[in-house]
Amino acid sequence: MPRKKRPCTALLGASLIVLLPRPALAQAVHWVCSTDQQRWHKAPDLAFAPAVPDRKSSIEIFTNQSLQQIDGFGGCFNELGWQALLSLTPPERKKILRQLFSADGANFGLCRVPIGSSDYAFSYYSYDDVADDFAMENFNIDRDRYVLIKFIKAAKEIRADLRLWGSPWSPPSWMKVNNHYALNVGPTGSPSAKMSPGKRIANNATAFRMENDYLEAYALYFSKYLQAYQKEGLEISRVCVQNEIVYTPYWPSCTWRSEDLAYFIGKYLGPRFSQDKLATEIWLGTVNCADAGYVRTVIKDKLAGKYVAGIGVQWDAKKVIDQVHQDFPTMPLMQTESECGNGEKNWKSAEYTWSLMHRYLSHGVNAYMYWNMVLDSSGKSSWGWKQNMLISVDVNSGEVVYTPEFYVMMHLSHFVLPGAHRLQTSGGDDHLAFVNPDGTRVLMLVNTSDAPMTVTIAADGRQLHGKIDARSFNTFTWKP
Repeated sequence: MPRKKRPCTALLGASLIVLLPRPALAQAVHWVCSTDQQRWHKAPDLAFAPAVPDRKSSIEIFTNQSLQQIDGFGGCFNELGWQALLSLTPPERKKILRQLFSADGANFGLCRVPIGSSDYAFSYYSYDDVADDFAMENFNIDRDRYVLIKFIKAAKEIRADLRLWGSPWSPPSWMKVNNHYALNVGPTGSPSAKMSPGKRIANNATAFRMENDYLEAYALYFSKYLQAYQKEGLEISRVCVQNEIVYTPYWPSCTWRSEDLAYFIGKYLGPRFSQDKLATEIWLGTVNCADAGYVRTVIKDKLAGKYVAGIGVQWDAKKVIDQVHQDFPTMPLMQTESECGNGEKNWKSAEYTWSLMHRYLSHGVNAYMYWNMVLDSSGKSSWGWKQNMLISVDVNSGEVVYTPEFYVMMHLSHFVLPGAHRLQTSGGDDHLAFVNPDGTRVLMLVNTSDAPMTVTIAADGRQLHGKIDARSFNTFTWKP
């Protein structure tokens, strides 16, 4: 799957070498490799050979030891992403959507939807900006019908069973103590540049108005959102109650103390979902802090705990994901937003994303989300931050570039299917192994060094021995 205007060349450097020829009846091991010089190269099939007693394995896969189930991979729908896609011809737009959502491409099956404005919306907005409309009489999703919903439905034309989950960056501004979507003053030219300094919330105090009328109205707001999307034929399977709960940026945001969030979930949001007979799950998150105590406070709350079906984690939560999983080993976990970079869009960015994927997935996470799937080539948000994306679109020339992070995501998402389980291995930060529901084994093996790497892979009493390229992503698949 080459990037546009980049010719596909022969794979350079050392390839995986099988020391024994593949027997005619042996089960093929399929191999896809990506380097910065050659993306998504389908190398010749390989085969396991009987294990050599005195050859030590560098990676051993314990195929009888299944770990967490994998729920899926995906990214986030955003207004600026759809705007970039609209700059292309319909055939080129559909090609990109196929690369993201079809089984022949990245195979994304679980994606995020902002509830109201995110930092990659055109501007601030909510579904009810009429102050003190506690009955939500002015609630509507009209703006989404023209932008986000068109993006989502275009994706669902490719993958009809695409599942969705949502999270707000901010409640309607009139529900917040500073009556503003942001929590901090932005730089000159940003939408929050003229925010009064007196409205800043520079710590992690709860920014929501913790008064009964506002709490009831916000629970109703969630319910009306879910029902409005249902009427559009879009089921939101789960909601994380707040994006980045302990962050005070100059774009849409809202901080919550853990006790206050538990109070809102247990006394208002959970009962509202029950009253309205909503099947959508309530998830804690997105937790972005290195504080496992935040999670404990909410999950162990007598009222909130019975409504929380899972935990969404991102950014600094990676530092405590092992503790969170240890504290709540049966609680589903979702990595909700891969770190976005600063517009580098290079191979090093992809290697860093691999380190995040490995960190989360090796500590019990069931799903992994990228952030922006598609953006214009600047990557700039409406608030001025240049970030990475999976697919870059030059809105003037029409050039489309599949960035290195597209390939590192696809090296897992294309092969590891919903319902797969991670497999125990001998350990190491250079690989992850899985078994799909049909029994297919998947091994992703990464070499981040500047030299080729010799490996011996062992599984089911057999071995594969050889060498992989420097700075490469590799996926092997086989059936026993």
